[in-house]
Amino acid sequence: MPFSVVRPGMFTLVQDLGRWGHQSRGLTVSGPMDQFSLRIGNVMLGNDENDAALEVTLFGLEITFHDERCVVLAGAGLAMNIDGVSAAPWTVHHAAPGSRLAITGPPSQPGGGCRAYLCVSGGIDVPVVMGSRSTFTRGRIGGYKGRALAAGDFVEMLDPKPLWRRSAGFVCPPELKPSRTWGEPLLTLEGPQIDAFTPDGTRTFFGESYVLTNEIDRMGYRLDGPKIEHKAGADIVSDGTVHGAVQVPGEGRPIVLMSDCQTTGGYTKIAVVSTWSVASLAQKMPGDAVRFRRVCEKEATGYLIKFEDDLRRLIGLRATYRSR
Repeated sequence: MPFSVVRPGMFTLVQDLGRWGHQSRGLTVSGPMDQFSLRIGNVMLGNDENDAALEVTLFGLEITFHDERCVVLAGAGLAMNIDGVSAAPWTVHHAAPGSRLAITGPPSQPGGGCRAYLCVSGGIDVPVVMGSRSTFTRGRIGGYKGRALAAGDFVEMLDPKPLWRRSAGFVCPPELKPSRTWGEPLLTLEGPQIDAFTPDGTRTFFGESYVLTNEIDRMGYRLDGPKIEHKAGADIVSDGTVHGAVQVPGEGRPIVLMSDCQTTGGYTKIAVVSTWSVASLAQKMPGDAVRFRRVCEKEATGYLIKFEDDLRRLIGLRATYRSR
């Protein structure tokens, strides 16, 4: 059974963990801007971690369920209600047939983030394209007809797993949520062309603060701040790019590549923001400040290892909760 879209919100997309293995053909991975929140939301419901959900930006989404489901909103602490009753994030709620769910506003406290993942028991059922249900809007590939949701859409859901109703009321323990301090620097590794920058340019990048401009989207975040000095120009022979790569064009201001980034590029890459910190960056909005902290591979992967350990603990807690 589907749910119907009453109001689509600012930019609501169907996303799973991405379309991997096709970069050599020029197709981006896509997937969630904050993969960690999506995975936690699915685990809380007993879904597979890769099940598709709705990536919601800030506010405005309103949907009506046509059968009963359990739902959870993971990620930014957006204000949500079900049939007018406030429904806290990071908590599994029951939605009866005919229930109307609305996301009505951004977090009341600064630093609460701007993107959340509305996960439903069973996951969202849209066609699998090249191994993924993720939406890539620039290519009109995947998701719901290759685009953001619109008013009047009917979105199908897959059948939930047995005993799914027992998830209702489950709350993610605070210590198992992604632990992020709003002002902490982004964990950043040296990039493949760091030698293309002067020592002053490198010190500037790792030592100064930058601000998100209005030119941010799922492809990349353009930042403003002190100019980063090249030794001899910004252009290189195009080579492969990765999620989190920091390109510095000729004007000397960095661009951080995000989930829908291109697969190749011809600008020097001074650094690569860690997978963990890219998700933190994705929760920021224009005007927010960021800093970059140089780390080694071991420190960067340590955050990912801790997350995987915490996720395994969460799976165990939910299994115990189900068997009450």
